[in-house]
Amino acid sequence: MTVRIVTDSTADLPPQLAQQLGIIVVPVYVRFGEKVYRDGVDISEDEFYQKLVDSPTHPTTSQPSPGDFADVYSKLSQETDEIVSIQVTSKLSGTYNSALQGRELAGARCRIEVVDSLALSMGLGLIAMAAARLAAAGESLPIVMEEIRQAIPNIRLLGVFDTLKYLLRGGRIGKAKALLGSILNVKPLITIRDGELFPAGQARTRSKGIERLFELVKNALNIQEIAIVHSTTPDEASSLRERIGSIFDKKRIHTARLGPALGVHGGPGTLILALREKISSIRQNANEDEPLKERLPLPHLHIPKLNFSHP
Repeated sequence: MTVRIVTDSTADLPPQLAQQLGIIVVPVYVRFGEKVYRDGVDISEDEFYQKLVDSPTHPTTSQPSPGDFADVYSKLSQETDEIVSIQVTSKLSGTYNSALQGRELAGARCRIEVVDSLALSMGLGLIAMAAARLAAAGESLPIVMEEIRQAIPNIRLLGVFDTLKYLLRGGRIGKAKALLGSILNVKPLITIRDGELFPAGQARTRSKGIERLFELVKNALNIQEIAIVHSTTPDEASSLRERIGSIFDKKRIHTARLGPALGVHGGPGTLILALREKISSIRQNANEDEPLKERLPLPHLHIPKLNFSHP
């Protein structure tokens, strides 16, 4: 029987792509005051970002419950005896633990492998996609798992924030730092390594920040696939895709929307580039070496870890 692939909505997988690859997406919850929505089910990205801008209450997000995962696993067990559930990094979210608990609740109807991707957004999405393609081709569970193990350390991700005020609203940075960033028009850059967020510098202008995203592609080795994720700037994402397409196969460049789970912290104007390399040893360009040598306790730049759980 075909191995089935499950992930969560923090992967930011476009619905059509997830359906095409047979990937089941378990939604994260988004709360505006007393109103709770399922990401991608009860609230669209456009509606979310409009509420994010207009609502006097800053939203929060929480991981799917163990019961949510158990329901998905139980349903899939009627059509397969092997499931791989790939979740957002456990260092930033409780979703992985919920998936583990959901496996226990679902019982032993089939074999369920729960994987900590150590990634987020389309970094996670690219891992799920690679696994789903092998599964669809009829490959065995060990081969699918080996593909995932190889993909995880070869995901690279870099994002640029347009504003710091949503980090401020969520209590992530102090007012003085947010005001300074606004005055200087500083665009913070964030990357992920070993499942945790790191500051990767800052750009004086948005165009310079986007240039850093393009440089990530230029300096990468043996790229297998690329994803460009935007919150509210489709034209900007399209322009970057065209530019990258001049040096890389456009058919392997995907464009996606940043969903509520990360949009809560990034806000409008967030732009992320994720890519998957084939090699196991990733070369870091000179500009990234210094901030990544030692894990900063993110308050160094006053940009702490994102937390997808309720406070």
